[in-house]
Amino acid sequence: MESKEISIKVLIGDRQYPLKISSHEEENVRKAAKLVNERSKFYTENFSVQDKQDAIAMSALEFASENLNATTKDQTISAEMEQLLLDLDRDLDELDIT
Repeated sequence: MESKEISIKVLIGDRQYPLKISSHEEENVRKAAKLVNERSKFYTENFSVQDKQDAIAMSALEFASENLNATTKDQTISAEMEQLLLDLDRDLDELDIT
């Protein structure tokens, strides 16, 4: 199924951003904008971050850090799974089950 490109506008902070995205991405893009706004609000309400752009930058840093941590964890799990499969393959070869 081919996804068509659509134009949307998202509000982050006090600024509106026009975007062209695939239609199947719209829900996630809108959710992402909402998360950035919610996290930015958290920084302005709970820390001495008064400038909205600073709050948005802190949110971006937090999300990027979480993404990198998740990527590293996924890579570790993939490497462990690969080793387990290699060990299982070796064990099956040793048993010579046909």
